[in-house]
Amino acid sequence: MKKTDKKIEELGEFGLIRHLTKDVRIKNPETHRGIGDDAAVLDFGDRHVIASTDILMEGIHFNLIYTPMKHLGYKAVVANLSDIFAMNAIPKQILISLAFSAKISLKQIENLYAGIKLACDNYNVDLAGGDTSTSLTGMAISITALGSGEKGKIVYRSGAKTNDLICVTGNLGAAYLGLQLLEREKKLFMENPKLQPALDGYDYPLQRQLKPEPRADIINFFKENHVMPTAMIDISDGLSSEVLHICNESETGCRIYADRIPVDRYTEELAGEFNITPLVAALNGGEDYELVFTLSPGELEKVQGHKDIKIIGHITAKEDGCSLVIHDGSIIPLQAQGWNAYGRSPQK
Repeated sequence: MKKTDKKIEELGEFGLIRHLTKDVRIKNPETHRGIGDDAAVLDFGDRHVIASTDILMEGIHFNLIYTPMKHLGYKAVVANLSDIFAMNAIPKQILISLAFSAKISLKQIENLYAGIKLACDNYNVDLAGGDTSTSLTGMAISITALGSGEKGKIVYRSGAKTNDLICVTGNLGAAYLGLQLLEREKKLFMENPKLQPALDGYDYPLQRQLKPEPRADIINFFKENHVMPTAMIDISDGLSSEVLHICNESETGCRIYADRIPVDRYTEELAGEFNITPLVAALNGGEDYELVFTLSPGELEKVQGHKDIKIIGHITAKEDGCSLVIHDGSIIPLQAQGWNAYGRSPQK
């Protein structure tokens, strides 16, 4: 008998999604775009409805030893809002499903919802419903975000063209280094509970890990300045993974320049403490919730003056492959080594 079974970790998160959904067929005309982007696009008349969902599992996506409940609630929401912004759309509502075990107190749930409500207030989003359940072990948070976008203005992963510029917002790698810091202090605490966490002076990477902010401001900038990216995705799994998603969906190659990838000085300093190359953190760390997008060269003037938008490379023909030009001018393959929920990779 021919062996066809693969292990889930061999497929990885996105390979598993493709495997499970390869025979899915759209039945309703309102489903304008389904599986394969940051969010689904539903056509209900004058505007598109954008829908995205995400799940956070205790022990996999968060650790309650060092994650305050209010921060967890906030982060759970904004991670979903980031997917809506990545479609060049505006989030409007969220739905929440929450499961928790008997170890979780009412006060902790109240703090979790305080963070959820704060995120909704900050981004003008309605908490429109959800569900709760008990759990035998741990906590799970699932959020569905709904948004609205103009027809003809929704941006997918699949629109990049040869010679398009590859741009990124903000700076990268800080969230991953913030996680390494928290894990280090947790380990020391587990070894000696009398030790107090040494977190002073690390405000920026900790904020990027525990209370990230999605780039609503960039979407507003696009609208105000009539900028139309050709493809876009948010950086939740690492820059390398996200750029490769764009290239795979657009059937193109790319060339990224390492010396153009923006890294904050606090990230560089903390990377030195952990003997981690800042470039590795930026490429593979994830959870930055910045945007990477492609832009027609003719649109360059519209974004050149923006302090938070950096051009890091360009799109090439598919046959040229996806490559990274490192600091000495050498060219190496661009590889996805970021978050993989089913394999061995940097912890998210």
